[in-house]
Amino acid sequence: MSLLRYRAGPLVWTGNILATCLLLFFFQKILWLVVPFILALVLHYLLAPLKLRLLLRGVSHDAAAAMVSVAAFLVFALPVVYGFPRLLGDVAGLHETLLRYIGGGIRLLTDVLSDLEARSAFLAESGARAMLETQLGGFFEHFTEKYLPGIVMGLMVWSPSLLLVPFIAFFMLRDGWRFRRLLLRAVPNAYFERSLALIDAVDRTARQYFVGLLQLTLLDTLCLAAGLWVIGIDGALMLGLVAAVLAWIPFVGSVIGCLLVVLVVATDFPGQPGVAYAAIGLFVAVRLLDDFVFMPVTVGKSLNMHPLVTVLMIFIGGAVAGVPGLMLVLPVLGVVMVLGESAGQLLTDPRLHARHAHAKALELRRVTRDLRID
Repeated sequence: MSLLRYRAGPLVWTGNILATCLLLFFFQKILWLVVPFILALVLHYLLAPLKLRLLLRGVSHDAAAAMVSVAAFLVFALPVVYGFPRLLGDVAGLHETLLRYIGGGIRLLTDVLSDLEARSAFLAESGARAMLETQLGGFFEHFTEKYLPGIVMGLMVWSPSLLLVPFIAFFMLRDGWRFRRLLLRAVPNAYFERSLALIDAVDRTARQYFVGLLQLTLLDTLCLAAGLWVIGIDGALMLGLVAAVLAWIPFVGSVIGCLLVVLVVATDFPGQPGVAYAAIGLFVAVRLLDDFVFMPVTVGKSLNMHPLVTVLMIFIGGAVAGVPGLMLVLPVLGVVMVLGESAGQLLTDPRLHARHAHAKALELRRVTRDLRID
């Protein structure tokens, strides 16, 4: 039975879904290690071509891994080290800035409601604008005073763990092949070829997903930055990058990114709701490009899933592990699918079992050849 002819059945699919849920629940408990590991895996895939170029130029394997890892540390870790004290000093300014942008968003919302009240007698009599303005103002002011310091302190606690990223990436670059060889040593000879193909398929799936995700982020950043620049918004590139990274969280991330940009627009362009409408239209257009153009040629190439399964697993991942589950469910499910289908093939292939039984019989004959039974 060849790998191409095998199709996973309902039992394998059930096992894949249950295994994905268990992994997400476990990853939620050790999120402080999972996030640096995933970032290190992405960094490993980005640096692997550079290491290969050094190898082709005659540099040893360990030296090439060390060189690209040190370069990655200087590029990614030093900004974190130097930006950490600055973040400590800007906590008060961050609170004031957040209140200012929230106030701009509330003003935009009240302006829209005022326009609707002018056109609708029912809304004018209900006093929806004044009530909503009072409630939103009190809610966000209470939120920033009660929860913002905790969020900032949580980010400060998390930032040192990001220093593990280049460290883990270095050992992935240097010892990844050794770990693969260690795994294959434990595999019986009859299953060696399939196990080698399995490891390669898992690596290829993870690489295509994360590299595709970075490509999708780059495309979203460029489209959003170009659109925001045309609208006339300052800091268009940074806003586009932040919104594109937030889009890593399915559904929720795009809404948060759009809301963030609308708050900035409402604050920088008071009394001009048309600019906010243009920003919202830009996000809708980029979202449509993602769904029908960008995602199929980037992330979609790595995960061969039915759209219904994708949507259901996103909701299941969010229910099991919250926001981390939303972000991790698709790559985890992609890897589990490869493992599940390969395991199903190994368990249902009679030729592999026959080869393994024959190999064991030959080994038993070899070790008992010099024995004499009276």
